Amino acid sequence: MGAYDTEIDDLAAAARAGLVREIDADGVWAAEPVWRDAFATVPRHLFVPYYYVSGRGGYERRWRESPAPEARERWVRGAYEDMPLATRLRDGELLSSSSQPSLMAQMLVALRVGEGDRILEVGAGTGYNAALLAHRLGDDDLVTTVDLEPEITESARQHLTAAGYQPVVVTGDGARGVPERAPFDRIIATCALPRVPRAWLAQCRPGARVLTPLATGLLALTVRDAEHAEGRFLSTPAYFVPLRGEGRAEPEDVSLAGLPDRAREQDLFRFMLALVRGTLEPRAAYALWEREGEPARARYGVTVAGERAWAWLDDPEGPYLWPLP
Repeated sequence: MGAYDTEIDDLAAAARAGLVREIDADGVWAAEPVWRDAFATVPRHLFVPYYYVSGRGGYERRWRESPAPEARERWVRGAYEDMPLATRLRDGELLSSSSQPSLMAQMLVALRVGEGDRILEVGAGTGYNAALLAHRLGDDDLVTTVDLEPEITESARQHLTAAGYQPVVVTGDGARGVPERAPFDRIIATCALPRVPRAWLAQCRPGARVLTPLATGLLALTVRDAEHAEGRFLSTPAYFVPLRGEGRAEPEDVSLAGLPDRAREQDLFRFMLALVRGTLEPRAAYALWEREGEPARARYGVTVAGERAWAWLDDPEGPYLWPLP
């Protein structure tokens, strides 16, 4: 190992310890402290040999091989900041990123991983999340991660190998799951979807847990069988790069004209609006939101039953139900 590598490793170790302390201070790992060891061990900087930071003049590229020592230091310290990192751009569109570590920690705790669980991750990204899962389980073969873009999966494999992990990396449409690796005990998505793919439920064991971003929230479902699942949203907001492929969400603008200014400012209202889109007009949604005391995300849930799926407030039997696509 040369002086350059030693310099990087020393900087990374100190920065990683700082990140763990920062997440630790929020009490994220109180329920499952085993994840603390994963974040303290898995070297995030190996998964982001370069990334982009937005600024006034566009994106600044930070990378490991920069000839300037101060630039290399910015790269490695930035790799351990508690923030999402843009890792792949195409024509100004964000294709892939490394999620905010504290949000990843919340999601992994909420996944409730048990010993021997078989896990599918939808959205391979840099491979960092798959490495955390493999470290937690101590068995790389229990972890499968899938992404649509061959360039993304190939770089994820390289990053994982460099960090000493060998989970199964698949190139394919995440909305279709990975049937050849099923059945799964847990499915976690790190990309935004407009609906819960039925293929996921069919590839789950009864009692499996599915955690997926939906409508700027994180939905945690318990799978009853191949056609039925139900669960609530976590309390935290979540914004992810959209899934690419069959299950991709189509952007849709909704006018908030005529609503109070706070309708534009309130994240919780916009979350509700995303859930009821196509069922309630914005004015009716806002009236309901105010009448029900500006409900937090955790009061909402989703039920999947055969070909039907609906979102609900407080009770899956009603009175407030909204069909999902």
